[in-house]
Amino acid sequence: MDIGIGLPSTITGIPGKLIPEWAIAAERAGFSTLGTIDRVVYGNLETIPTLAAAAAVTERIGLTTTILIAPYRGNGALLAKQLASVDVLSGGRLTVGAAVGGRQDDYEVADVPFTERGRIFDEQLAEMRAVWNQETRGRAHPVGPAPVQAGGPPILFGGEAPAAFRRLAEYGAGWILGGGRPEQLAAGAEKAKAAWREAGREGEPRVAALAYVSLGDDAEEHARRYLLDYYGFLGDFAEQIAGSALTSPKAVAAARAAFADAGCDELVLFPCNPDLAQVDLVAEAAGL
Repeated sequence: MDIGIGLPSTITGIPGKLIPEWAIAAERAGFSTLGTIDRVVYGNLETIPTLAAAAAVTERIGLTTTILIAPYRGNGALLAKQLASVDVLSGGRLTVGAAVGGRQDDYEVADVPFTERGRIFDEQLAEMRAVWNQETRGRAHPVGPAPVQAGGPPILFGGEAPAAFRRLAEYGAGWILGGGRPEQLAAGAEKAKAAWREAGREGEPRVAALAYVSLGDDAEEHARRYLLDYYGFLGDFAEQIAGSALTSPKAVAAARAAFADAGCDELVLFPCNPDLAQVDLVAEAAGL
């Protein structure tokens, strides 16, 4: 199982220079990918320019949106162009994790109807495929740049609704669990594989997951401060999320084993503490 690490871009107040420093350290430590989490109504750095910054200072490590909320971005052609640009800047290292999301305030501020997000997402996916395949669709020129990866970056779909697995079967390369337990991943992976087989796809879908991590001094305090703030809109459930954070090397090792046994192909560990030393602490705990 591959082990990735999230960028600290969702932790409010970080200096901009931390993103390239973190990306360089993560590549040196041997992580498989750099992940991002997507929000509008929060003090996070925006996903796409953050990954472009990471691409500029790295050569090998993957770049994955884990996940990007596509529908509130509205324009499928423009989104396809932005993502293709990151793919070009990185030399073909981008993977797009995408879903419809569940935060209504993000949609309200983006002036996109929350109740129509599924329809919008389906339209975006069709447009993105056309753009990445350099179809003109009656235009004088295709929307460029052409992505480095033929047909565009692979898409991992998030969500557990039937529509998520339908989209996976038609457009996707895999499925991603946006936080949760290994048994949830195993159940979702079975649905993903069933949809894949029913669509007549060859091979198997890639299965990924994310988890939160905080190590070293005051590990639990950092995890609680960040996660209770970020997930405060969920009320009491935020306590469960904060309590699930991996706050010791032993917990990281156990999670790695459990997710691997559940059929996970890549686990992305997201930091709750923006201290650059976390990169090496997590790498050591994960056995890299």
